[in-house]
Amino acid sequence: MARHSLSKQQSGFTLIELIAVMVILGILAATAVPKFVDLSDEAQTAATSALAGNMESASALNHAVDIAAEANLTTDTVETVADCGDGSNLLISGLPAGYTLDAAVTIGDKVTGSCILTHTASADTANFAMIGAVP
Repeated sequence: MARHSLSKQQSGFTLIELIAVMVILGILAATAVPKFVDLSDEAQTAATSALAGNMESASALNHAVDIAAEANLTTDTVETVADCGDGSNLLISGLPAGYTLDAAVTIGDKVTGSCILTHTASADTANFAMIGAVP
């Protein structure tokens, strides 16, 4: 009987190679995770700034309607803006929950005042200009 010498060549990764790859992936994950966690803080800051920008734009539009109404060019409703706290009336849904406006800052008719919007949970603030309107 003749013996056949069969040499089987196995292919694949060794246990050491697999562990090395897992260690490298662990190191990469440990350095990348904190960057994603910080994004929530940046997103909240951006949301606060965006809301302040919306209120500033709404104030400018309300001011334009106020001028047009005084010239009898429109019958659109002008929202009263006598202080920064009245800025929430300029938004369709009002001021979102978790935000406050500094109502202590009084603004005269057709006078621009500096207002501060604060997100209460994160203490993020955004400054914006608001134009007073007393119809």
